[in-house]
Amino acid sequence: MNVITLASRKGGSGKSTLTAHLAALRRNWENAVSSSTPTRRARSRFWHSMRGDRQPPLENAARGIDRLLAHAMIDGVEWVFIDTAPTLWVVVQEAIRDLVVIPARPGFFDLAAVAETVKIARARNKPYAVVINAAPVKRDEKEAPAVAASRSKLEALGIPVWSGQISQRAGHMASLAAGFSAGEVAPDSAAGQEVARLWSAVERSVAAIRGAQADGGGMHSRAA
Repeated sequence: MNVITLASRKGGSGKSTLTAHLAALRRNWENAVSSSTPTRRARSRFWHSMRGDRQPPLENAARGIDRLLAHAMIDGVEWVFIDTAPTLWVVVQEAIRDLVVIPARPGFFDLAAVAETVKIARARNKPYAVVINAAPVKRDEKEAPAVAASRSKLEALGIPVWSGQISQRAGHMASLAAGFSAGEVAPDSAAGQEVARLWSAVERSVAAIRGAQADGGGMHSRAA
């Protein structure tokens, strides 16, 4: 079972948004989405309630991450995406398992929050990578100056950053508002392709993690 935890000490970085997009993109698999606080559960429930097939399953982590994951494993769940809150840091530490995805908007405050999350992932010897989220749309395939500066700053600190970005596009939010992900509504759209590329990066990273574990090695970090 593969557990992907979305974490950041800063609210509004896009954890819930990316959790929904990634989990829904693989709705035909056995996926579980869990949340850690009443506010985040309310957001997820609202989105989930609009999905006619109620897939992927949405679980409540109020009784603990360990319990949720144990049940998921018994049920044969292959992928679990955990949406965490920025305030309950003890819960976040409990939730960190296989790969930590750290959404960050380009800007000073988000970058400062990244360092705190990275510290926890490193302390637990768990692979992690930053995903630049809600970024200005590229022009002529060139990143916006704010995105390029953020990427450069993170890489200078030795923090792996996904080579792509999730842009500030209407398609991302409009699809969620309708109970879908961008990859479901319009897979060939710019928003749909961004989500698909992020999913491919996550999948590759998990495969690399499993390969390193099989070889008896360890990984402190892995750029998605």
